[in-house]
Amino acid sequence: MDLSFLTPTANAREIEDTILDPRTKGVPPDAGTLKLRDVGARGWNLLRGDLPMPAAVLHVDRLRQNSRWMAEFLKLNGLEIAPHGKTTMTPQLFALQLRDGAWAITVGTAQQLAVARHFGVKRALLANQPIGRLAVDACFAHLAAAPDNELYLLADSLAGVAMLAEGAKRAGTNRSLSVLLEVGFPGGRTGCRDVASALAVAEAVAKTPGLSLAGIEAFEGLLKNAEQVDEFLERYADVAQQTAARGLFRKDGPIVVTAGGSAFFDRVARRFGRIQLPGQVLRVIRSGCYIAHDQMGYEQQYRRIKAAGALRLPGHDLLPALEVWTYVQSRPDTTKSIVTMGRRDIGTDAGWPVPTLWYRPGAMAAPQPIGPGHAIETLNDQHGHLIVPSDSPLQIGDMVCFGIGHPCTTFDKWQVMMLVSEGYDVVGAVRTYF
Repeated sequence: MDLSFLTPTANAREIEDTILDPRTKGVPPDAGTLKLRDVGARGWNLLRGDLPMPAAVLHVDRLRQNSRWMAEFLKLNGLEIAPHGKTTMTPQLFALQLRDGAWAITVGTAQQLAVARHFGVKRALLANQPIGRLAVDACFAHLAAAPDNELYLLADSLAGVAMLAEGAKRAGTNRSLSVLLEVGFPGGRTGCRDVASALAVAEAVAKTPGLSLAGIEAFEGLLKNAEQVDEFLERYADVAQQTAARGLFRKDGPIVVTAGGSAFFDRVARRFGRIQLPGQVLRVIRSGCYIAHDQMGYEQQYRRIKAAGALRLPGHDLLPALEVWTYVQSRPDTTKSIVTMGRRDIGTDAGWPVPTLWYRPGAMAAPQPIGPGHAIETLNDQHGHLIVPSDSPLQIGDMVCFGIGHPCTTFDKWQVMMLVSEGYDVVGAVRTYF
C-alpha cells in the first residue's frame, strides 16, 4: 500500500529507520529486530493473532477519509484549521493534515514545538502563554531556525507579555513573534476574564518591540453545552471588535481569530462567520481529534452537528479510526470476563472504553458486533473487567475490539501504532513523540 501521504517533509527517514524489536510495545515477541519502514512487509494480520494483545491499531483508509472530510468541511464554510498536534504527537499524521490543507499545526509545549519543527512544520501555533526563560527563548529559536518559520502564541497577562519582551531583547532579532490575545471565561482555564484586562494585554503587546498582535484566541472546550459556548463567543467577538477599533491588531498580515475545542467546532464556525474586522481575517479552528475521531463523545457531538443542519457538511462521514484489541483472558464469573487491556493501554478520561466487536480466531469469517449488555466496569493497570450477559458467547481466547473516547489519552500510551486495512492486514506503522 502506498503510504507516501504519511511522509513528513523533513527528516522522514529518521522515522522510517526507527528500530523496533520485541521490547517495543505492540511488536510481536518473535519479530526480531526490524525498522519501522519494514513493518508492512511482514505480512502480519491482527485477526490471525500475529500481533500481541492489547494492540492499538489505526485504520489507514479511515484516517484518510477523516482528513478529507475536514478539508472539504473547511472549504464549504470558509475556514482554516490548525489541528492540535498534541492529540497524536505523530509527525506522519501531521504530514497528512498539512497535505490536506491545514494552515498550521497547533502545539502545547516547547518540546512539541521542537518535534513539529524537526519534521517539517513551518507554521506552528503554540496554544499556551510561554512561561520562563527556556520556553520563551524556544519560541524565538523557532523563528531563527529558518527564515520561513512562523510562530503564533498566546498572551493573557501583562506579566506574560513582559516575559516575551525580555525574550525579544535576548534574541536580538528583527523578526516579531505573532501574539494572539487569549480570552477566557470564569471557571475555565487560561485567558483574560473581562474586556478591560483583555484590552490592557492587547495594548501591551501592540507597543512591545519584537511582538505583533496578530489576532485573538480562546479555548472553549471546557464549556458544558452549546448555549454556554454561544454566550462565550459573543464576548469573544466583542473583545475582537473593540481591539480592532483601537487599531491594536497588526497591519502587515491577516488578523487571526481562532478557538480550539473539538466538540463544538460547529458553533465556533458559525460565530466566526459573523465577526467583521478590518482587512483580511483568517478564521481558524483547531480541532485535533477529528483525524482519529472516536466512538463516544466526539461521535455524539458529530451526530448533533449533523442533526442541527446549521453548517454545510461533506457528503461522507467521520469514522472511528483508532481501535484497541484485546483477548479474553479469563471468564471467572458468568457475568464477567477479564480482558488483556488496562489503564496503560487505553484512555479513560472521557469514560470507559466501549466494546464494539468480537472475533473467534479460526471460527469466524470476520468480526461481529458484540451485542448489548457488554460494558467495561473498571480497569486495572493491565486488565479490563468486562461485564457480560450470562449468555454472552465470549470464551477465553476470543478477541474483543474496544472503541475509544478522546483519542489524546490513547495515543500517548503507545510509542508505535500499527496501520491496518479494513481486513486488518498490517500495512505499516506510525511513531508517536510524547
